[in-house]
Amino acid sequence: MLLPIRWLNEYVDVSDISIRELSDQLTLTGSHVDSIISYDQSIKNVVVGCIEEMTKHPDANNLNVCQLNVGTHRVQIITAATNICQGDYVPVALEGAVLSGEKRIGATDLRGMISQGMLCSYDELGVEDKLIPKESKNGILVFPTPLPLGMNIIEALALDEVILDIEVTFNRPDCLSIIGLARETAATFNRALTLPEVIIKNPVDDIKDYLTSVEIESPDLCSRYYAKVIKDVKIGPSPLWLQRKIMDAGMRPVNNIVDATNYVMLEMGQPLHAFDLEKLKGKKIVVRGAKENEQVMTLDKEVRALSPDICVIADEWDAQCIGGIMGGFDSEVTESTKVIMMESAKFNSKAIRMASKKLGLRSEASSRNEKALSSELIPLANERVCQIIESIGAGKIVKGFYDEGLKNWQPYTVTLRPERANALLGIEIPVHQMVQILNDLEISSVYEEGVIRSQIPHFRADIEQEADLIEEVGRIYGFDKIQPKALNGDLMKGSRSSIRDLEEDIKTYLSSVSFSEITTYSFISPKKYDMLQMPKESIDDIRILNPLGEDFSSMRATMMANMMEVISKNIHYGTKTGRLYEIGHVFSKNKVLSEQPKETVTLSIGMYGDCDFFSIKGIVENIFELMRCPISFIPIENHPSYHPGRCARVVIHDDWVGVIGELHPDVTDAYDIKERAYGAEINLEVLHQHIGNTPKYQSIPKYPAISRDLAVVLDENILVGEILDFINKKTYHLLEKVTFFDCYTGEGIAKGQKSLAFSFVFRSNKKTLNDEEVNEVFSSIVDDLKAEFKALLR
Repeated sequence: MLLPIRWLNEYVDVSDISIRELSDQLTLTGSHVDSIISYDQSIKNVVVGCIEEMTKHPDANNLNVCQLNVGTHRVQIITAATNICQGDYVPVALEGAVLSGEKRIGATDLRGMISQGMLCSYDELGVEDKLIPKESKNGILVFPTPLPLGMNIIEALALDEVILDIEVTFNRPDCLSIIGLARETAATFNRALTLPEVIIKNPVDDIKDYLTSVEIESPDLCSRYYAKVIKDVKIGPSPLWLQRKIMDAGMRPVNNIVDATNYVMLEMGQPLHAFDLEKLKGKKIVVRGAKENEQVMTLDKEVRALSPDICVIADEWDAQCIGGIMGGFDSEVTESTKVIMMESAKFNSKAIRMASKKLGLRSEASSRNEKALSSELIPLANERVCQIIESIGAGKIVKGFYDEGLKNWQPYTVTLRPERANALLGIEIPVHQMVQILNDLEISSVYEEGVIRSQIPHFRADIEQEADLIEEVGRIYGFDKIQPKALNGDLMKGSRSSIRDLEEDIKTYLSSVSFSEITTYSFISPKKYDMLQMPKESIDDIRILNPLGEDFSSMRATMMANMMEVISKNIHYGTKTGRLYEIGHVFSKNKVLSEQPKETVTLSIGMYGDCDFFSIKGIVENIFELMRCPISFIPIENHPSYHPGRCARVVIHDDWVGVIGELHPDVTDAYDIKERAYGAEINLEVLHQHIGNTPKYQSIPKYPAISRDLAVVLDENILVGEILDFINKKTYHLLEKVTFFDCYTGEGIAKGQKSLAFSFVFRSNKKTLNDEEVNEVFSSIVDDLKAEFKALLR
């Protein structure tokens, strides 16, 4: 909500308060000021002038030579503007003038004649394009009424105005008005609030001569409707003061009638709408729900199909307006309009919001009508706009009105216990000050029998209980004045769960080795399973009841579909190598069908480019080593999604924790990937169950180690991991570490066999070992390998 300070001053005097202090105090009391706006202050030497003579340039048909009176002297200005004529009052930039954007003006020779300056448009004076009146949009600014010659343009157009941009919360529609913000300002600074007196001076005729009735057929859509009639309407530009006020408040002037309705909407917060009464069929207004598929052409010239839950304002036959949202084109006020009906109404805020959303149509009126506006403003705003129209000579107000629907709103009472307020606020505010604050907010309050009784005014429907009154007292008193205190009571320390710690540790590691985290949807298309070649019987296809579309209709049973899609996009975007990971949920059906699907926290890893199977295997090994978990890799020969012979199951003891491998060529083809890609999926919930104990510090060994290498020949189907597991489970005395370092097949090795080489490290923490002690343990290892695996020494 834009709040022009000069307009604010009409209701509460803040002329002695600096803009910065005003802004800060309003923010502290709840009216948050987003920004302070001002016009370009660099404009200089631009004054009001009158065109006394205008002739064509003798050497240029498209140029006019204007002689202007600027008060102290006359100047000659040559211009190509086409929207001016003799007698017009216009802004004149004299020699040496500075316009918006630091544009400097001097004398110019145009086809042999001197132009002693230039005539100015709104744009050259720093006014936003969206606020410029249509008649001035592509030409010179022509003042609608005469102004003192030589008057500084900053004074003439109030370009020294300062405007506050205030954020208004949804529950305070009263602050979507100048008067509402003036009320807040008056309470904040303990100043008097002066509201305009609404009087129609010269009413004529009788409204029944023009309009016979107003009927509300759908009170659920519109609970109150107020109508007045204005005759002898003269459509034209608004006076400059009216134009400038609504422009400062962010609205573009249109004509005197529309500007008057916008002025009152900005001033009081109540939307109004004017109908060309002579365009309506019959002398009757009907407020009803639209008929099924009834159509209305709105002011933006769009034909809109309506439904019965949308309110329309109709004549005896047809809908003429979408109530509370936008007027109809067929009843629009135009230059030929002579009689208008002025509408103000209380519409159902929820119905307005839903209709606006359904139609894809938002307006200044709908943004206000979709909030809980006061029904008591309806007659006041209508009478006020009639007063404005009468005062600017735009029409004569017809005597009488129609006021249908719910009337005579009764204020309700909310009580406030002062001791409760002080206890909640943590400060001692005297009772008389609380009462004064509430009365300053026009919440009529008295202290009696130990409580403050407050009558809630019609414009504060947001106040429903004692806590609301306490908030009002606290914010106007100033929350900044309340000393901060430590909280009392038992506090619980928040922390992450152990599985979240596991996720963070994995993320930290993967980020440290140049992996990028991705985030994808948990919903996928069932077709993705076909792309991964997953058999239907192996999939828990959990369908969504109300999917966004077929592409998001299934809860994912694997994260590899998302990973492959991301890899494919990155390759096509020209990213030659990729190391990606995601931690998320996969979903499976619960054994008890009535229960929700099971969610499993899963790590997905994807790699392509400068890598191979052993690259991703090393990453997985490092993750498990970080978690102090011993793992084994068991080859899988026929996994549908992975390359035969290049895929393994990841196992902790006897628990299957994941799968790792090179993606099947048919899978990469399905995703239009022309190179090898590698993936892994790890069940973090299983991993979490096997996290090893926290490592303890061990001092640096005091005694040297002795190494032995061993090469054995055995059946080619025996896995390296099986041998390592066997050795580690035996826990041989003095054996500190065993590692695999070579595999050989070929000359010297029989078919169906292979040679595996291991390195053993022996150490004692009590003494230096000798060869005899090491040989004894080493021989035991060799004997056990021979017995268990039928291994032969090379």
